[in-house]
Amino acid sequence: MNRRALLAEATQQLREAGVPSPEYDAQELLGHVLGVSRAALVTLDTVAEPQGLEFRELIGRRAAREPLQHLTGLAHFRHVELAVGPGVFVPRPETELLAGWAIDSARTSSESVARATESDDVTSRVRVVDLCTGSGAIAKAVADEVPGAEVHAVELDQAAYAWATRNLAGTGVDLRQGDMAEAFADLDGTVDVVVCNPPYIPLEAWESVAIEARDHDPDLALFSGQDGLDAMRVLERTAARLLRPGGVVGAEHADEQGEAAPAVFSATGRWADIRDHRDLAGRPRFTTARLAR
Repeated sequence: MNRRALLAEATQQLREAGVPSPEYDAQELLGHVLGVSRAALVTLDTVAEPQGLEFRELIGRRAAREPLQHLTGLAHFRHVELAVGPGVFVPRPETELLAGWAIDSARTSSESVARATESDDVTSRVRVVDLCTGSGAIAKAVADEVPGAEVHAVELDQAAYAWATRNLAGTGVDLRQGDMAEAFADLDGTVDVVVCNPPYIPLEAWESVAIEARDHDPDLALFSGQDGLDAMRVLERTAARLLRPGGVVGAEHADEQGEAAPAVFSATGRWADIRDHRDLAGRPRFTTARLAR
């Protein structure tokens, strides 16, 4: 089979199905089938018939709006790879910004400890907690980019916890299964950074959710009460319990919650430096705050 013709046919099929990035997805799937990178596809003129048929089958599933990452079994997040599939939320590129904030905050905390103790060996004293870890994406990224940091993560859902266990194996992350509301009581008042990508979609917004997420991501990772902020309120209370005085929290939210999410923190009087941050498209994306007491 001719590689160019195969890709052109697949791209058109995905475009007609309403897939947002048809050319990219077609190339990713062909690379997956052939065991090569997208960049290496240009070096191939033909595709063997068995592999071409496998590719067409995957294109059909993608056209039916099965997530690309479920078809390849992998999601890329900052500098790490994650195994993903049915039962776990597929990490989005936008969440890399929140992870970057957590990484920068952990490094800043390390530097503060270094100045206070006049020691160079301080990264192990930096304590980061990732609530609602899902696939383990943020926790794994922090462990990867802040070597020696003490990273903890918790996930409630059994299926997602199994994926996180797989992804965080060998990273040194302390992964636990449970509800974030009661998680890590043994760490109360000692954490430097709390980070969370909670569920935040209002129940009434079900029909507006992208098909890939609505039909394939677990509901527990998506929906959070009538206004979408139920989990954010739990997060605020948990972060206030876990953080040391001056510790920081960061949480992702929906585009429409750029005012409502920060208000969850400002309403309690426990927080200072409450800020909302925009993503690369200029949309409100995550809120950060510092524990005032």
